[in-house]
Amino acid sequence: MKIKQFQQGLKKKKIDFAVFYNLDSMNYDKDISYFSGYKGIGILIIPKNKKPFLIVPEMEYGRAKNKIKVYKWAKKKRLFEFASYVINKNKIKKKNIGINKNVFTLNVHKAFKKNFKKIKVVDISELCEKIREIKTDEEIKKIKKACSITDKLFSQLINNLKNKKIKTEIDISNFLETEAKKYNCELAFKPIVASGKGSSIPHYEAQNIKLRKGFLVLDLGVKYQDYNSDITRTVYIGKPTKKETQMYGFLLKIQKNTIKEIKINEKCSKIYDNVKKELKNYSKNFTHGLGHGIGIKVHELPNLTENTKDRIQKNMVFTIEPGIYFENRFGIRIEDTVLMKNKAIRLTKTTKDLLTV
Repeated sequence: MKIKQFQQGLKKKKIDFAVFYNLDSMNYDKDISYFSGYKGIGILIIPKNKKPFLIVPEMEYGRAKNKIKVYKWAKKKRLFEFASYVINKNKIKKKNIGINKNVFTLNVHKAFKKNFKKIKVVDISELCEKIREIKTDEEIKKIKKACSITDKLFSQLINNLKNKKIKTEIDISNFLETEAKKYNCELAFKPIVASGKGSSIPHYEAQNIKLRKGFLVLDLGVKYQDYNSDITRTVYIGKPTKKETQMYGFLLKIQKNTIKEIKINEKCSKIYDNVKKELKNYSKNFTHGLGHGIGIKVHELPNLTENTKDRIQKNMVFTIEPGIYFENRFGIRIEDTVLMKNKAIRLTKTTKDLLTV
C-alpha cells in the first residue's frame, strides 16, 4: 500500500532503502503490515528504486509468500547478517539507510550496526506517519465499518445500563470486550469507564466499583481488519441538575460547531485555539488535545493541538473530542471520529443527546 509514494519520499531524503523489523512472535509491526500485508517475525526492505521484499523464518514462509517477494531466513546466519547478504545479492546500495527510530530498540540497533557498517542512519518515523495521514478509499471503508460496529456496541451497552444488567465500571469494560469479539473485532484500546468523580480524570482506569451517580464518561473503539475507531459519550446516572444539563449542552454545542466549521487546509492549531476561545472561562478545564488522526494506529497524524503545524486535508480521518474537567467533581467529554471530504463527515453516529440511565 502506497509503496511508490513511500519510495518517492526515500528518494527525496536520499535514502537508499528502508528497513523494518519484528522479532516478537506475539505481536506485529504496524509498518510492515501496512506496506506488505504481512504480520509476523521478519524484516521488510523497501529500496528507493526496486521492488520491496520480506525476509522471514521458514515457519512463516507459508503466510508471507503471497504478499510480496519473500526470502527464507537461512538459519546459519543471524537475521541482520542474512539481510545484509540479500541486499548485496540484489545489488542495492547501502550508504544511507532509513529506520523508524520510534521502533528500533538499542539492542536491535547494535545488532543492525554490526552488519551494516560505514552507513548513515536516517529516521523515517515522520515519513511513515505522513504516508498514513491521507486515507485511501479502502482504508476509509474499513474505518467506517469500525465506527459502525462501535455505534452498535454503544447501543447495546446503553440498553444493558438501562436494564440494570451492568452494575460496575469493570462490568462495562468486560462487556465491551466480549461483545466486540462477536463482530470479529477486538477493542482498539482499553476503554475508559469513568463514573461520578472519576469522570474528572481524562485517562481514568475502570475500577471494580459500583457505578457512581453523576456523569459517566465512556471512551471506546474497536479494531476492524487493522483499522480503528474512537468515540466518547458522556451519559448520566440518575437525574442531572439544570446546571449539569446546561454544562453538557454548552460543550456539545462547541463540539458540533467545531465539526461543522472545519475547512480543508485549515491549521489544526487554529481549530484547537477556536475551541479554547469558545470555552471561555472553562478553557483552563480543557486539559488535553482536541483530537488526533486515526487509522491502523489509534493515534496518528494529524494532531489537533496547540503547537502543531499540521493542516486538515481531504481524506484525513481524525477525532474531535473537547472535554472539561473539574477536579474531584466531574468531567464531560464528547468525541466523534470524522472524515474530511469537502466538509467534515461524522462517522460515529451514536446520538449525542444527554442520555440518562
